[in-house]
Amino acid sequence: MRAYVEIAVKKFQDKMAYRLDFFMGIVNTAITIVVYLCIYRALYGNSVEVDGITYQMVATNFVITLGLSNAFGYNEMFLQDKVRDGSITNELLKPVSFIFRLLAENVGEGAFKLIFHFLPALLFTMVHTRLCPPQSALHLLIMFGSVVLGYLILWLLSFIIQTWSFWLFSVWGIITIKNVLVNILAGTLLPLWFMPAALRRLISYTPFEAIYFTPVRIYLGELSGAQLLLGVAVQVIWIAVLGVTANVFWKKGVKKLVVQGG
Repeated sequence: MRAYVEIAVKKFQDKMAYRLDFFMGIVNTAITIVVYLCIYRALYGNSVEVDGITYQMVATNFVITLGLSNAFGYNEMFLQDKVRDGSITNELLKPVSFIFRLLAENVGEGAFKLIFHFLPALLFTMVHTRLCPPQSALHLLIMFGSVVLGYLILWLLSFIIQTWSFWLFSVWGIITIKNVLVNILAGTLLPLWFMPAALRRLISYTPFEAIYFTPVRIYLGELSGAQLLLGVAVQVIWIAVLGVTANVFWKKGVKKLVVQGG
């Protein structure tokens, strides 16, 4: 466990070395948030709420989901590149699990983006837009735990597709489709409150809602009591299902692996 923590810390430190990326990340996140909030403000016009959803709720949902989506971003072509150039064999010879090593590196990178990209952009946004406060300190604390679970769900979805590199020449197109589905079905671009009832019901049977929207609903107090426990339980179940699936694909892919060259 200590080795993976050190890997995550090392990745965090590596990202701090690129100061231009640090400042551009803040600028990019802040501009994106402001632009989209202006669009939502224009759509709301003089209306206080739409279908019981206020502009503040929409703005809060968008800021949180966008910030998390930026922090959750990482190189999803990593495994494919390793398989293509044959260096995956070197990775398999290391005395640490490739899966947990990759997860540790991605966590370190995500922590950097969350602290040094999202938080400064969030403070900048709060100057221009009033966001909803958390329902309570307890809801905020549980929301942080839910964010971790949402990250694991998204990471496992990505890793499953990455393992298809053992069978496919390129997984870029599939990863792109996955990212589009996440942006739409996880509520990144359009809050799930505004989805048609039938589509919303369908989304609830997929892991996408549990990535961003569950933490947002916990933050706003939409989930409490038994509903809150159910929401977190659904996240845990999806992690278990996706974790088993990812492990199956990984083991089958490693057995199929053939590397030529010298």
